[in-house]
Amino acid sequence: MAADYYDLLGVSRTADKDEIKRAFRRLARKYHPDVNKEEGAEERFKEINRAYEVLSDPEKRGRYDRFGEAGVGSGVPGAGFSDFSDIPGGFADIFETFFGGFNNTGQTRRRSGPARGDDLRLDLKLDFREAVFGGEKEIRISHLETCGTCGGTGAKPGTRPKTCGTCNGSGQVRRATRTPFGSFTQVSVCPTCNGTGQVIEDQCSTCSGKGQLQVAKKLKITIPAGVDNGTRLRVQSEGDAGKRNGPPGDLYVYLFVNDDSEFKRDGINILSDINISYLQAILGCKIPVNTVDGEVEVTIPAGTQPGRVITLEERGVPRLGNPVSRGDHLLTIHVDIPTKVNAEERELLEKLANIRGERAGKGGVEGFLGGLFK
Repeated sequence: MAADYYDLLGVSRTADKDEIKRAFRRLARKYHPDVNKEEGAEERFKEINRAYEVLSDPEKRGRYDRFGEAGVGSGVPGAGFSDFSDIPGGFADIFETFFGGFNNTGQTRRRSGPARGDDLRLDLKLDFREAVFGGEKEIRISHLETCGTCGGTGAKPGTRPKTCGTCNGSGQVRRATRTPFGSFTQVSVCPTCNGTGQVIEDQCSTCSGKGQLQVAKKLKITIPAGVDNGTRLRVQSEGDAGKRNGPPGDLYVYLFVNDDSEFKRDGINILSDINISYLQAILGCKIPVNTVDGEVEVTIPAGTQPGRVITLEERGVPRLGNPVSRGDHLLTIHVDIPTKVNAEERELLEKLANIRGERAGKGGVEGFLGGLFK
């Protein structure tokens, strides 16, 4: 029993001409015999072609809807190719999808020349200080290198690839096809040499005829000072080797910076917090503070309020590309106010409150301290 034409194209019986056309184009690309070598693909393509021929013609579609296949005949025209003239770009548009396009002479592009190798990507994690100051870093990569035994030809030493007898070295084969609507010449990649124009009779035993080997290697790369999350470094010519003596690709290293327990980053500035006692805040002091450059002594002015930010100039991140210019280190002050004081401490604080003429109200010393840090 013949398959339903609507089911073949995967459309509903109310589908318009554009829907039918899109469905046909999608399935034609999938089942074209020069693309799909699976058993039954060519027969499937003919069925799809026949369904489109009928459903794209309003008169034939009307007869099919009323009488089924008996109303339009059951023969598949010619070699199974429909009229592509009403498809934008014609058959060439579909053929370009199959085979990667045409050059100026109407022929498919030959792939026998040198081809650049693929670029590679590596993600690299850095510690906070490594990102700030940069330096040298050793990495491991795995990439394709040209086989040293055969020099990239894929042929056994002492032999050379030979011209493909199927395409005579052109990398292409032509096939003339006749249809009810005329004839056309189909140009496709040579199936024998896969478009290279050459065949290898005696393969190199080292690379099994591929001309390339997967090799793991160590590299030392320089990390510039001031890099940040997402910074991309290009390592020239460390990607995969090119085919047929083509140039190698590049290696792109993407950098990601680990969080630091003490420091945060805001552009080229570094942020950190510091805790001081309420007495240090009231009286002022000098205290050691950690920076990315090491420990430095910082002066806390008397009467410092909670949340105050002290700027340590030129202690931040070097500007990427201009490492002599650096950001600042911004210190945010947090004041520890005790929830409890002993009798002696309380007596001294109350005396201080009296001297200042500010006797604590309800809550005693806590009220006084609260007034100091408004």
